[in-house]
Amino acid sequence: MWIKPQRPSLSRRELLSQGSAGFSAMALAMMLREDAYAEAKTTASDASMAGNGALQVLHHPPKAKRVVQLFMAGAASHIDLFDHKPMLDKHHGEPSDFGEHVEAFQNGLGPWMKSPFKFSPHGQSGKMISEVVEPLGKCVDDIAFVHNMVGKTGVHSQGTYLQATGFQRPGFPGMGSWISYGLGAINENLPTFVVLPDHRGFASGGPKNWGSAFLPASSQGTAIFPQRENPIDDLFAQADFVSQQGDRDGLKMLQQMNQRYQAERQGDSRLSGRIRAYELAARMQLSAPEALDLSGEPAHVLKLYGLDRAGSEYPDKINAAEETEYFGRKCLIARRLLERGVRFVQIWSGNDNGFPRRNWDSHEDIRRDHGPLARGMAVGTAALLQDLKRIGLLEDTIVLWTTEFGRMPSTQGSTGRDHNPYVFTNWLSGGGIRGGISYGPSDQWGYKPLDRAHPTQVYDIHATILHQLGIDHTRLTVRHDGVDRRLTDVHGHVVKELIG
Repeated sequence: MWIKPQRPSLSRRELLSQGSAGFSAMALAMMLREDAYAEAKTTASDASMAGNGALQVLHHPPKAKRVVQLFMAGAASHIDLFDHKPMLDKHHGEPSDFGEHVEAFQNGLGPWMKSPFKFSPHGQSGKMISEVVEPLGKCVDDIAFVHNMVGKTGVHSQGTYLQATGFQRPGFPGMGSWISYGLGAINENLPTFVVLPDHRGFASGGPKNWGSAFLPASSQGTAIFPQRENPIDDLFAQADFVSQQGDRDGLKMLQQMNQRYQAERQGDSRLSGRIRAYELAARMQLSAPEALDLSGEPAHVLKLYGLDRAGSEYPDKINAAEETEYFGRKCLIARRLLERGVRFVQIWSGNDNGFPRRNWDSHEDIRRDHGPLARGMAVGTAALLQDLKRIGLLEDTIVLWTTEFGRMPSTQGSTGRDHNPYVFTNWLSGGGIRGGISYGPSDQWGYKPLDRAHPTQVYDIHATILHQLGIDHTRLTVRHDGVDRRLTDVHGHVVKELIG
């Protein structure tokens, strides 16, 4: 079915009289200067705001409470995963003819190229998906595919920023920061916004994709690396001579110093934000390790997420075992974080460096690059959807699958594809989203939207997600540099066809 004051400084006499507390205050002031972002005066049109910046009253009844964003860094190919194009099968190898001049990112305007992966129907909806994402076949009736997404650029950093923050340049809050700011925390012992990056490195733009920018610092994403020995940097004291009790006592003393410093500098939100971060870190020492510990998960759940290393061979002996473990682990941890009250979890697949490629930027070989990544993603994602549904959380949790843009239906070299910002696929599930539908078809080649006058943009996806969370995207605004900023800039509309 288609359907965003100057602080009084201590005098020398005051500084020396306060002894160690004074030196701590001086160090804290230095750290605050290093933060170096402009304080914004925040407003929320027509909405009463709580003291922590969260909306006290939602704009309308919500259908969802949480969001998971799955981001495929490097540009996943829609026509090799979810957007079946029989015309590419029929005209494979023939010279490509787009009927117009095409601005290619590199030199990817070779002959038409069919997908190296076979497609087959799945679910009651009969949705055609690629064999490499076949595990998602069990979930297609819970998914709304959006095949007429368009971008504004074929440059990775700009495209990634656009999908993650709603703007093509750095300096704007990520979607998770806007939602954290607007809705606040569910569990005060864990961050509101957690990011699970690719353990091999960041995607284009790095942490700026989940930074808070001009929003309060407390709304930024907290990065956790499940595959590393220390998943959360600096959570515990690393010195052998510091005991856990000593660490707690030190944090308590630091809290007292910070409170004294803050009492003399009322209205400095940067300090209060840092204090909240310290306090959260202390609480996380108890909560986070338990949330990240998978040892208590039953064998059948580990198997569901592909963590038993079984069933991870891709046809033609492309082994996806490592990618399945990497992505599946993040997905299982995401479920555990959602269960414990984390409001927004962002999972990244792919980094911005390295070769052979460990991202979705398949200029040379779609089969080699997409094969393992897609299989690992599909196993973990399907498990997450099924698991959330089993425990009753999918009903009020939105899962968003996205990438910065798509890939061309013509070849680059003989087996690769160039960037295609002209059309690509997103999909959503849960949180009141209709399942089993495909909205907004692309054209016969997967080059542009079939209806070029009415494409779907990232602003529309963001507006729809905010709507499901009970937020009018035009009314959650922050005054910054004389402009009322919002996640959707001056664009966006709720895609009502996606709402159940």
